[in-house]
Amino acid sequence: MRAPTGNAAALPPQQTGIEERTTPKPSKENRPEADWWIWAMAGALFFAYMALSLRIHERLLSRSFDLGIFVQVVRSYASGHLPVSEVKGPDFPVLGDHFSPVLALLAPLYWLWPSVKVLLVAQAALVAGSVLPLAFWARRTLGSAAAAVIGTCYGVSWGIASGVSSDFHEWAFALPLLTLSLTALGSGRLHAAAYWALPLLLVKEDLGLTVAVIGLVIAWQGGRGGRRLGILTAAAGVAGTGLALLVLSAFHPGGFAGYRLSHNPGGGAAGGSEGGALELLHQLTLGLITPQEKVTTLILVLAPTLCLALRSPLVLIALPSVLWRLASNYPDHWSTRYHYSLLLMPIVFVAFVDALHRRGSGGRSLYRYLAGSAAVTLLLLPHFPLWQLVQPATWETDPRIAVAHSVMDEIPDGATVQASTYLVPHLADRTSVSLYGWPDSRPHPEWIVVDTKVAPQLRWPLSVVEESIALDRARNEGYRIAAQEDGFVLLNRRS
Repeated sequence: MRAPTGNAAALPPQQTGIEERTTPKPSKENRPEADWWIWAMAGALFFAYMALSLRIHERLLSRSFDLGIFVQVVRSYASGHLPVSEVKGPDFPVLGDHFSPVLALLAPLYWLWPSVKVLLVAQAALVAGSVLPLAFWARRTLGSAAAAVIGTCYGVSWGIASGVSSDFHEWAFALPLLTLSLTALGSGRLHAAAYWALPLLLVKEDLGLTVAVIGLVIAWQGGRGGRRLGILTAAAGVAGTGLALLVLSAFHPGGFAGYRLSHNPGGGAAGGSEGGALELLHQLTLGLITPQEKVTTLILVLAPTLCLALRSPLVLIALPSVLWRLASNYPDHWSTRYHYSLLLMPIVFVAFVDALHRRGSGGRSLYRYLAGSAAVTLLLLPHFPLWQLVQPATWETDPRIAVAHSVMDEIPDGATVQASTYLVPHLADRTSVSLYGWPDSRPHPEWIVVDTKVAPQLRWPLSVVEESIALDRARNEGYRIAAQEDGFVLLNRRS
């Protein structure tokens, strides 16, 4: 029998829930050797992130919470035992604080370079690495110009800048995994999307819910072929979160109740148990959008994509992170400060690419969207930490920094220390250091080192008066002044 010819041979492909993705015709632009500029873009961002975070650290602006905690965790893994943090409390088991076994991957790097700086460099590499899958996918679907603009806007976006400048956090490991998973999902590679999502369970306990939503999107978008894979992925996400909570309750000194209390500074998980059912109902309705700062943050999350990310189903993957932040009654969770928006940036930018592709945007229409995204990103850039790289003050050296290091050099390796929050990270890789003035710190350390000239707005946990009273009390209890220069006070316990 002769094969059919003409239009009879052009049978339609079997329909699935995933939109058919067109593959660009082979061209010079799509050859592997044309990818060098994407790698160069990621490399430039890596050096920018590294320079910013290292300079913050060198200027004595990194903190005990969280850089001091994380270096103690990595140091524990490098020493071959389960992670503990003196900053959290004497021999506090960190697996009772957050379930982040992925941090053990930094132990070999710490063997090679036993310094707190290895965490900051690793974070810069992980965040910059997340640019690659996003830019490669944007180039394949929208072209090189779109990849350049979207990759750059993502790399310098305010959420990334705030995260990179805020010490180190385990969420850095999630960014490349999320971007790889979501770009695979957007491309219709369902198994790859699931496989890249599952390691998120080892990054932090709350990311199991993100994995579950990824599974649900796979089941919804993947048609009959992806339904079973999506359900299994969602089930793995829920089970992973449940298992993590069991681990946390087993390791936390106060059990699960102690874990919940330590992670809800203002009360219950959704607004405080003291207010009862009415308070819970308020938090689940008006509480999600009040105060206004919550709405402002949400608008800023979507602004670099001109809110076009909302037209992609991939944006649903942001829901777990958004909802727990809005339901929290801890003000920093609602704000643009710190690292809390770090996870949202890859989701909204991948959704942006997906939405542009679904709309079939091209030519002038595409360039208008790209120009709008670039304009918003540039407008926001001076208000967030990456802008510090072009500020002369960032590169000026305060003479007090050398004084601080000369005072801390008096403390021998392996000693027990209490230190001001901005000094803790500089001692955490060679001493057993905890936070001065923190009620859970190890009592009666061998050494106390305090910076009495910290600006009032940066002081924590003690005010100027409280710190002065505490230092007088320490001297009355037998501590002597071992060094005192330019506001830095070093006390040693008399033997």
